[in-house]
Amino acid sequence: MRTGCPCGDRRRTLPSGGLDVFIGEDGGYTSVAVALALLVSLSLTCSLVSVAWLQNRSADVQAVADSTALAGTNVVASYATVATVLDSCVLTLGLAGMVTLGAGLVVSAIPGMAAVGASTVEAAGKVLDARGGFARSAAKGLKALEATLPLAIACRSAAVAQANEEGSAGYTGVAIPFPTQSQSDFSGLDAEVDASEAAAKAAELQQVSERAREADARANEAKRAAWRADCVAQPRCLRERADVLAGLDASQNPSYAFEDWTFGAALVRARSYYAARLLAEAPLSPSAEELTNSAVRRAFYEYALGQTRRGRYEELGDGRVEIELPSLPANTEQMRQTTLYTEACWPSTNEQAGPTLHSTADCAGARGASAGHVSLSQLDAGSVRRCGVCRMDSSAMGSVAAASTSIDNGFEHYWKTIVDESERYEAAREDLAEAQEQMRGLADEGASAFDRAMQGLAVPRPKLCPPGAWGCVAVVTRGSEAVPSQITSAFLEESTVPAGAAVSAATLAPDGDTEGNDVLVRSFEALSDELFEGDAGVLGSVGALWSRLLEGYGAAMGNLDEAAGRVLDGIDGVFGTTVGSWLRDKLKQSIRDVGLEPTDLRLRKPVVTNSQNVLDKAGYDHVSTARELVGKLPDSADPSTLARALGQEVANELGEGEVTIAEIPIPGTDLAVPLTIDVGQLLGAA
Repeated sequence: MRTGCPCGDRRRTLPSGGLDVFIGEDGGYTSVAVALALLVSLSLTCSLVSVAWLQNRSADVQAVADSTALAGTNVVASYATVATVLDSCVLTLGLAGMVTLGAGLVVSAIPGMAAVGASTVEAAGKVLDARGGFARSAAKGLKALEATLPLAIACRSAAVAQANEEGSAGYTGVAIPFPTQSQSDFSGLDAEVDASEAAAKAAELQQVSERAREADARANEAKRAAWRADCVAQPRCLRERADVLAGLDASQNPSYAFEDWTFGAALVRARSYYAARLLAEAPLSPSAEELTNSAVRRAFYEYALGQTRRGRYEELGDGRVEIELPSLPANTEQMRQTTLYTEACWPSTNEQAGPTLHSTADCAGARGASAGHVSLSQLDAGSVRRCGVCRMDSSAMGSVAAASTSIDNGFEHYWKTIVDESERYEAAREDLAEAQEQMRGLADEGASAFDRAMQGLAVPRPKLCPPGAWGCVAVVTRGSEAVPSQITSAFLEESTVPAGAAVSAATLAPDGDTEGNDVLVRSFEALSDELFEGDAGVLGSVGALWSRLLEGYGAAMGNLDEAAGRVLDGIDGVFGTTVGSWLRDKLKQSIRDVGLEPTDLRLRKPVVTNSQNVLDKAGYDHVSTARELVGKLPDSADPSTLARALGQEVANELGEGEVTIAEIPIPGTDLAVPLTIDVGQLLGAA
């Protein structure tokens, strides 16, 4: 039978052996158990904190190595920006000079613009000379900058490694560029552009175009004088005389504007006039004197009609003209040089005194039998006699056009002016055509010389491969460091973080957000006002052209020849000349065909990469090289010592202080903007 607790005694009897220290008689934990559990928990917590701290501290060396590699590559990025800006300036400045030279060639082929052509070619020469000096200084400056890059990379990267020191742990490290030495090719940058041959052809063009201008001016002067004689009644002219004297209607006697008039128009008018006068000619009275006057007028009109019908005006395809306008006799002496004197067209009779010449068969003095027709030359030779009634002789025939030629109320007065001016016009057009033929030959030679000069710009662009172009490999070591006592002293023994090392690499990658001309925009924002404010005139306009070329440079390479084409298309007067227009198109095609090699103007930014990528590019085994670099890294914090210990030769080829890499010339002025680098800032901690 059980006694005690009504519910029964459910307590278990614990075995002895020391557990009663942790568990009470009632089954609960004792104070000792609770204290011990807290102690174990704290010990585990401190251990975990210590492990986490050790892990984080050990990993820090890799982060420092990454920063060190990025710092070294950032120096290369800065160099790449400088080199790209200089290369872009050299190419676009050269193109600006060549476009200006092309404009000078085109202008030189435009009659009347020889002086402008000469000044334009001179401006082009100055720009190309500036481009040559700038290219040479840029090549020299970039070579010195590249030679100093390894030292700058070492200084910047070592400074970043040291700056990461924290607590008692110090970092020692440096970035090594690959390739370790420059492999750039600057031969294209300082290639000469020889425009002397094209300039010489421009000078020859200017001389010949001036001759063409003079010939064209003579031709225009002659044409205008003849046009005024034919169409401008002040108060009389050929058209007005044809209207009054012959009664020609408007269809036979039209008026012309100067631009539409030709010598052929006057020739057609003269034919109509003499045909009408001949048809209408009749004696005004039966008197012997009037019969003679009418006869000589008829003879003259018939002769003039025949001569004008044989006359011609033709414009040839080469710019020449062929004009045959008959000169009509204005006196007896001139008449004797024509068929009016030699042609047997006058009736004669056998009179008692001998054969006699009459003005007409109706002459009252013609009593004898007909003796046929004779000429005035026979009369003067004495072969026939002069009729005493009609008194027909050479003087009568010679005087028929004398009055109408010598005074301004006669048709022949204005016709003589037109004939005289036609001879001047034909000679001037002949001289003009000869000059234009010479200009075409010189223009072709000038275009070939221009094309050869353009080849100086078409050389391959500089191949930039400075130290660090493939990337920078950073090697960083960290010394041992004690775990902070506040973490370990209470529950753990003192411990240290062992020394460690890390290798990292960084390389340059194009920034996709900086397409187009971002490098140039960023580089020239501060200089834009100064760069493009050249003197007035031709040379000053080169600055604006260079500005447009710089704005269009980069990925949109087509903008370059488009800008050049706009300059050539905008030349005043070029569309009025065959030679100038042809030469303009030829030069535009030459600029398009030269194949200018564009430059990628996207900014470069450093990015972390696998060190194997860089070492493989350099031809090194990744694992063995990394271990070798770590093993060679000395304790010294001096950047030069660190770099040399890793096999990198470093030197300062720039000197000290602020150094001018190149001077950017400002077209239109004698000024140049220096592109300077602070060597102290470049070398950082050096």
